[in-house]
Amino acid sequence: MLRAAILAGADSVYCGLRDETNARNFPGLNFSEAELIEAVDWARTRGAKVLVAINTFARAGVLEPWRRSVDAAVAARAHAIIAADLGVLAYARSAHPNVRLHLSVQAAAGSPEAAAFYVQTYGVKRVVLPRVLSLQEITAFNAANSVETEAFVFGGLCVMAEARCALSSYAAGRSPNLSGVCSPPEAVTFERTSEGLTPRLAGYALDRLGSDEPAGYPTLCKGRFQVAGEASYLFEDPTSLNAMGLLQALRTAGVTAVKIEGRQRGKAYVARVAGAFRAAIDALDRGEDLAKYQNLLSDLAEGGRETAGAYRKAWR
Repeated sequence: MLRAAILAGADSVYCGLRDETNARNFPGLNFSEAELIEAVDWARTRGAKVLVAINTFARAGVLEPWRRSVDAAVAARAHAIIAADLGVLAYARSAHPNVRLHLSVQAAAGSPEAAAFYVQTYGVKRVVLPRVLSLQEITAFNAANSVETEAFVFGGLCVMAEARCALSSYAAGRSPNLSGVCSPPEAVTFERTSEGLTPRLAGYALDRLGSDEPAGYPTLCKGRFQVAGEASYLFEDPTSLNAMGLLQALRTAGVTAVKIEGRQRGKAYVARVAGAFRAAIDALDRGEDLAKYQNLLSDLAEGGRETAGAYRKAWR
């Protein structure tokens, strides 16, 4: 998928090592240390960058796996490490003072003051912005800081204020923050009856879908529950973020880079989405209107629906 993204026009690709130190610790994903070296070498020959996410939170007294991942990323000549945990940032800064550090969205640094702390303390060069900020808030954030900022523009939309979600851990005993897994696949089951399809997580029924309703990956935050006699999505509807139409606004707000959620996806998906955003950004550079690009990816949206998320504050 890394190669598919770069060949489709991505400037940089973020990825993780095959363990609990990144927030996508699913079977079949991620890189061994040897594979990471090869991937970085390949990307460098094509002028692209590899950013290694080491963005879960180290367990008390068990920092060694996170330190090992930092060392492996540096040994592979990765262009930057994306981290959130204070201990991981401190180790990277101390052991490898020249490594470029990006602050993961998992740190939930949503204020200029929070960003300034990471910049001053750990020398962070870029902050990945929480997905709960509006365009006005991003503009104010960038006006108060000189640090680079990166914003999500496409893919899964998580309702949580990053790194502050315990729903998956409550149901299945594992969370993205600590284990790198939200709604682990071994805890997911689908039960089909005459009443419809019922997805479950660790035995908890998350929804009941009719025969004509699409079934996305079941997470608690996008479950549909019955309260006071009415069934509804209590936290968030199953929709995907698509900010293609806001690229100019994000640039005007001072955003340095845009991020596409691509892990747990297929090569065809990665190539198509990266290619569409490459074409749109190139068109933006040429001063062209982006109207023809805005609906290019609508059929990839979760549940067949897409949203601009918090950027327009229509998000609840």
